[in-house]
Amino acid sequence: MILADPNPLHSEAFKAHERFLWGLSYRMTGCAADADDVLQETFIRALEHVPGGDSASWRPWLVRVAMNLSRDVLRRRKRGSYIGPWLPSPIETGEEEALPAYEPLVDGQLTTEGRYDLLESVSFAFLLALEALTPRQRAVLLLMEVFDYTVLETASALEMSPANVKVTHHRARKTMAAYDRERRPPTRALQERTREVLGRFVAALNGHDVGAVEALLAESVRSLSDGGGEFFAARVPIDGPKRVARFYWNVTQRRSSDSILQVQMLNGLPAVVVTFRQGHRGEPPYTAMQCLMDDAGRITRIYAVLATRKLSAVSLPSA
Repeated sequence: MILADPNPLHSEAFKAHERFLWGLSYRMTGCAADADDVLQETFIRALEHVPGGDSASWRPWLVRVAMNLSRDVLRRRKRGSYIGPWLPSPIETGEEEALPAYEPLVDGQLTTEGRYDLLESVSFAFLLALEALTPRQRAVLLLMEVFDYTVLETASALEMSPANVKVTHHRARKTMAAYDRERRPPTRALQERTREVLGRFVAALNGHDVGAVEALLAESVRSLSDGGGEFFAARVPIDGPKRVARFYWNVTQRRSSDSILQVQMLNGLPAVVVTFRQGHRGEPPYTAMQCLMDDAGRITRIYAVLATRKLSAVSLPSA
């Protein structure tokens, strides 16, 4: 997304910083559509108040604006009443342990040296863990632990004092301790194991074998569905292998004959994207479903994203 501008220097600056700002905004908001909005508004403000210096020196100013806008998005969301569970919006991350489409460039490189690498920092597990942070804590943690900003760089980007940055960072790290204890970065081995288990899960559903579905689920399994109030969806988490297995078996019984399934790499792990060719009022035309596993290979979480706005960054199978 590049805004049309007759000044070639402005267009050059936008192209140079677009990818980095989008990736930062997505991690801040957890929503691709919100990241699009933040990016566009950031560039609009740049056109209205052109930062000084050459285009290479624009990044600190652009980051400051994008972070402020992203924090505003988070504050509005937390003040509002979301219908049902909130889940991040999925993005395509490709088959490799990298982000060819969305990985931000940092000093011309495609990797950072932060505590969390770029692929892990767009995983559903990580983005959901960030939801426990305040907008300011989230901003500090992302800049320092993902994008490897120093305390002084973070203070400048967020217009905070260095001392405040350190205190905020400490509190954010403390809140993330539970995530760190159970952390499972999306390595190639985990991707392959997830693809295998996901295939068995779908095959068991299509084979109408509730027992086989239940056997793949951990005792602590929880299913979350994000319909955003737009479609029929479970508005509370579904817990336990028997209830989760029965829920997905019922869905499959009702809609499997009318569906097209495609496995895609979303947010670092294989996921199933489904197109429904027909449906009754209130039923979603598309769904993206991802599973997380424990060390024994049993499914602990199932995330189903149904809301149309949440699927703006996913290639949907054609009917």
